[in-house]
Amino acid sequence: MPLSRFLRSVGVFLMPAPFWAPRERWLGSLRRPSLVHGCPVLGAWHSARCWFQVWTEEPRECGWGEGLWGGERLAGFSLALPSLRMNGDQKSDVYTQERQNFIQHFSQIVKVLTEEDIGHPEIGDGIARLKEVLEYNAIGGKYNRGLTVLVAFRELVEPRKQDADSLRRALTVGWCVELLQAFFLVSDDIMDSSLTRRGQVCWYQKPGIGLDAVNDALLLEACIYRLLKVYCRDQPYYLNLIELFLQSSYQTEIGQTLDLITAPQGHVDLDKYTEKRYKSIVKYKTAFYSFYLPVAAAMYMAGIDGEKEHDSAKKILLEMGEFFQIQDDFLDLFGDPSVTGKIGTDIQDNKCSWLVVQCLQRATPEQRQILQENYGQKDAEKVARVKALYEDMALPAVFSRYEEDSYNRLMSLIKQHAAPLPPAIFLGLAEKIYKRKK
Repeated sequence: MPLSRFLRSVGVFLMPAPFWAPRERWLGSLRRPSLVHGCPVLGAWHSARCWFQVWTEEPRECGWGEGLWGGERLAGFSLALPSLRMNGDQKSDVYTQERQNFIQHFSQIVKVLTEEDIGHPEIGDGIARLKEVLEYNAIGGKYNRGLTVLVAFRELVEPRKQDADSLRRALTVGWCVELLQAFFLVSDDIMDSSLTRRGQVCWYQKPGIGLDAVNDALLLEACIYRLLKVYCRDQPYYLNLIELFLQSSYQTEIGQTLDLITAPQGHVDLDKYTEKRYKSIVKYKTAFYSFYLPVAAAMYMAGIDGEKEHDSAKKILLEMGEFFQIQDDFLDLFGDPSVTGKIGTDIQDNKCSWLVVQCLQRATPEQRQILQENYGQKDAEKVARVKALYEDMALPAVFSRYEEDSYNRLMSLIKQHAAPLPPAIFLGLAEKIYKRKK
């Protein structure tokens, strides 16, 4: 019996048949087949599995049906061969090293940005401040966005073309995404009067910093374009990357503007908290830079610049970004600060959060009045009343149902739109954020 028929008969095929054709047939010249034991079927599954290892904080060995999906089902797919094990123990060190390589490259990033001018008689003190800003604000996160660039690049580019220089550029572009994230977070913490970030005091809250952090945030953004010039200026995709980062910054800042004008501090207008406005904020403030940007950057670096391919990726990644932000809104109130690394302030900051939108869609006139009297005020008792209202309305259960439905929708989008890109790119991202706690 042919291998393909055998695998179908025992339920290993996780996607429609066209996805399991050798990659040369559905990626053209973009990518050679990824093989495990000479089999493109196992190779594609192995790629998705390795994505999860890279994204997990503590990579571990895993076999079929256990480690990759963490005991959760992958909606629409089935794992029917627990006795077949992938060669995970041989690969785990390789993919642990991806994270290690990424973190280790940060020292080179700081060196490139500061070493030449730190002793400069005129600007040396400013460069010393930049070094401090980088080392406090760019590290300590999960590095998911930056790692996505590196891992997607490895997935899209033929191994023979992954030389030391190209991988160094991929690492650097990944750090550019992390610096953009740091720029946004330092700015957002000031606007939201946040207290902690990534388990430490927010930068602007440190003694002697205050609103000087506004300029520090701008320094972080400027570093992106310095790095792109140093590492990528001679590459054919340089202009595409510059435009991608500029466009992502603009989209995110428009999203932040929508967020701010919808929920001005000191003025609560519950009529503004509509699902339509919420989705617009999320799409522009989070989804473009957190999900589309890193994958699109890797695509450009791999020579994939077609509008069709980018539009297909965007359909999946923007949906994923909405899923991610709704999780963030839920964790802001119901997450464990010792796990999330931050103390949530959405209620007192009068945010157009998923939770308040859901509450308003279900509230009786009496419940709406409770919300009106307590939302958007920096009073611990009033925050507690809003949280109690959400719990009385069973919003945690509503969120659980939403998370499951959204995940199923993501799997459907991946089936429909992933080709000609490797599905593993999207599967790995989706699995990482599903049921996350931080």
